[in-house]
Amino acid sequence: MKAATPAGWHYRRSLASRVTWLTTIAVALTVGMVAIGAYITVRVQMQDTLDSALLERAERAAEGRALAELTAELRIPSWAFGAADVRIAFLNKDGLVRTMDDGPTLRLGSPELEVANGSREHSIRTIEAGDVRYRVVTVPTSDPGVALLIAQSLDGQERVLGRLGLVILLFGAAGVILAALFGWGVARNGLRPVRRLTSRVEEIARTEDLRPIEVEGTDEIARLGSSFNTMLAALEASRARQRQLVGDAGHELRTPLTSLRTNLDLLLQADAAGGMPADARAELLSDVDAQITEMTQLIGDLVELGREENAPHLVELVDMREVLSRAVSRARRRAPAVTFDIDAEDWWVTGESAALERAVMNLLDNAAKWSPAGATVRVGLHQGVLTVRDEGPGIAEEDLPKVFDRFYRSKESRAMPGSGLGLAIVWQTAQRHSGTVSAANAPDGGAVMTLALPGRTIQQA
Repeated sequence: MKAATPAGWHYRRSLASRVTWLTTIAVALTVGMVAIGAYITVRVQMQDTLDSALLERAERAAEGRALAELTAELRIPSWAFGAADVRIAFLNKDGLVRTMDDGPTLRLGSPELEVANGSREHSIRTIEAGDVRYRVVTVPTSDPGVALLIAQSLDGQERVLGRLGLVILLFGAAGVILAALFGWGVARNGLRPVRRLTSRVEEIARTEDLRPIEVEGTDEIARLGSSFNTMLAALEASRARQRQLVGDAGHELRTPLTSLRTNLDLLLQADAAGGMPADARAELLSDVDAQITEMTQLIGDLVELGREENAPHLVELVDMREVLSRAVSRARRRAPAVTFDIDAEDWWVTGESAALERAVMNLLDNAAKWSPAGATVRVGLHQGVLTVRDEGPGIAEEDLPKVFDRFYRSKESRAMPGSGLGLAIVWQTAQRHSGTVSAANAPDGGAVMTLALPGRTIQQA
């Protein structure tokens, strides 16, 4: 079994606990840095203050005439009693030390000898004597070759620093604990909308209930909720379209299937009764062939419509005049009894060449279907507007708003071949290319289909 990495362990925790941990760590680092900085600052300041005080006292004592009595007779004058908190000693250039008390021996070295020899103005450093640490300042006296030493114990200072460190540690720990508690509270309160959204998503996954969630506020969580509601709306619309497509497809397939079954039943009954006249049989078989052809076209249009909605799209710069030329060539082969009159200018569209050609082909097929034999279908392409005008009976006013609906077929078209999906595919292609498609009646008769697509001329490409 593969061991979990630290990062994997971190991301297996809840978001609230991760926020709490990160907040606590950030506060702990900040408090630690501030505490260390404060401790070092206080320690350095206390050391500088002590050094300045010792040096000032030593220089003032070294200037007094009573030092001569001390060095000669080793007696303690009255002024020295005020310095009972320090140890006083004298050092000559030969290294001989004379102290005013019987405390532990101070381990002096070259810095103090240099002051006694006159090669150094003064020295300040920390010296250990027994178990006690002293801060020792050495200054020259008025007698040549003799230096005065004043040593003060650092026990008091270290006690103060110890107490300061303990106070900083306790307050820092309390601050980190409070930060963790506040971080947990903020995380729990701030992530409540996320938990609500998570519960709603889990409920949707379990029940498929696509009702929108409640959104409060205008922050990032609210925007996430709004985006999720938009996704739910799109999903509900997609499901509605899917249900409509399945229902309409079932309705449209039911009619040819019923007719096909009826004709096949008639053939079986006639064969069982000894057969039927050849002309009647041929007519019945022709009807069966037409119904199979209608079903094949309907199924093909359904597959094409589904592919248009779900398949990945190849977008490129498309020459609409070339697309129109290919579509007209195919339409002429399908409807040889109709004449196609073309007037097209250059127009380039960013989109899918195959989808655009299929849309144009559907418009041409629709015009050819409604035009009588010998009629002329006029096709124009000017500034991105493709118009296809036939010489048929036109479109009834009540049918104009519905001609691009899926499976919609007017009363006049129900006796003609077709699935009712061709113009729906044109509308879908226009929408996907940020264009529009509309239907109208020409003033002198016939229907006019207009497909407008944004693009540019070849000079602008």
